[in-house]
Amino acid sequence: MAGEPAAAGDITGAASTSTVEGALAVLPGPRAEQPGLEHEWQRAVAAIVRAPVIDLICHINPDGDALGSALAAGLALRSLGHQVRVSFGDDPQVIPQSLSFLPGQELLVPAAEVPDVPELVVCFDVAAESRLGLLHDKAFAAPVLVVIDHHASNPGFGTHRLIDPAAPATAVLVDELLRRLGVPLDQQLATCLYTGVATDTGSFRYAATTPATHELAGRLLATGIRHDEISRQLWDTSSFGYLKVLAAALDRARYEPEQAGGRGLVWTWVPYQDLVLYSVTVEELEGLIDVVRRAAEAEVALVLKQDPDGTLRGSSRSRGAVDVAAACAELGGGGHVYAAGFAVREDVAAAVDRFRAALDRTS
Repeated sequence: MAGEPAAAGDITGAASTSTVEGALAVLPGPRAEQPGLEHEWQRAVAAIVRAPVIDLICHINPDGDALGSALAAGLALRSLGHQVRVSFGDDPQVIPQSLSFLPGQELLVPAAEVPDVPELVVCFDVAAESRLGLLHDKAFAAPVLVVIDHHASNPGFGTHRLIDPAAPATAVLVDELLRRLGVPLDQQLATCLYTGVATDTGSFRYAATTPATHELAGRLLATGIRHDEISRQLWDTSSFGYLKVLAAALDRARYEPEQAGGRGLVWTWVPYQDLVLYSVTVEELEGLIDVVRRAAEAEVALVLKQDPDGTLRGSSRSRGAVDVAAACAELGGGGHVYAAGFAVREDVAAAVDRFRAALDRTS
């Protein structure tokens, strides 16, 4: 019946008839606020409009902002008549269970199905070339490589660079792309974009969240999406095995008050054996850093997760007094002042020692 809430588990509920929400749905929305980007926007959009076939790539081990942005763009471009493929450079490709609800996943193809020389590639949320994984060479073989990103550490690769560190999420820039392409929001697009924005703002808790971010969220909610169900999928649902891995990781946690310029470091790690023992994927560990970073005594938090081949993937967080992006860059990674990561092939002790040293130089 009209006026009744959507059934539990239905991400895209019926659209609201509220006057306020109806007004929000037709607002023009936030704009890319870097004046210098306007020329880049015009060049990039013109190239995209001309291309009949477009390959959309997000970073390896995609999170909600990366995958949500790529799928939103894919759905929008398909609606305009383009042939699109969405991919990322992992083999095998694993979609985290927390993102299994995202629409548009029928557009996903394995990295091997992306042509060796694509006509046009658009990268989403890829802060460094290394984050392209198996698709690095194919992306750079394309005559047109559009980079849409919000990481301050992005070195500025590609032929068209839509990089705005002031944006709280890459999904905000994708919303701008959709506006410029003339694609109206619907529930599928809104679900992907809301997932991206909510993921990278920590459910609108992080410092990068602005009034424009909330205005965008209002327009997305006005389509009728179930933000409560999206949030439940993103943060409040996990396997029992994950709880066991979490318990072991917290038992392993170490607090070092002298690190980060005396502001404190808390860190832990998860060996691959734990994932095998409890049937947990590395993708399920995305939120572990947000538990570790709660320690009030520490300015910086670090979680190391081990892949089957021994690679350690580091996720770090700062309360703002220390630039973890600068520290992670010394280990070949990057990100934001508040959140950054890296990947290294070495043992835990060596990786933590290098991270400590990098913190000393950047604190």
